[in-house]
Amino acid sequence: MKKILVVIFLLAFTNMVCAEGNPTIRLVDPETNLEDFAWTHRPILVFANSPNDINFERQVAMLRGNISELTERNVVVLLDSDPKANGQLRKTLRPRGFVVILVGKDGQIKLRKPFPWDVRSISRTIDKMPMRRQEIKANK
Repeated sequence: MKKILVVIFLLAFTNMVCAEGNPTIRLVDPETNLEDFAWTHRPILVFANSPNDINFERQVAMLRGNISELTERNVVVLLDSDPKANGQLRKTLRPRGFVVILVGKDGQIKLRKPFPWDVRSISRTIDKMPMRRQEIKANK
């Protein structure tokens, strides 16, 4: 029952975020791959073995709490809590249990964290990237 409620929450949250025009927060489908976001977005992938994973729940809540920081940095959040689906991203990145992965616009993995990662730290990491520095200069 709890698993069903978590999935319903995630789907409702995903629809709410997409409707507001904020960064896309999606449940990953088996065909999703990193090339879909190359040079346009910085994917943050959140993997877990279950939607009931406490770290997964915490990470989603943290990302939800600071959506504007992510929007400013062209972030797209991809959620995958179903290892049985064995989608393209799982085959490529081979997550083990809970993990958060930040991918740059160039498609390269910038960081992996085995614990929830707050948006402030994510933003600081992105802001240190050369491409992000160029974006900041161009917007001044």
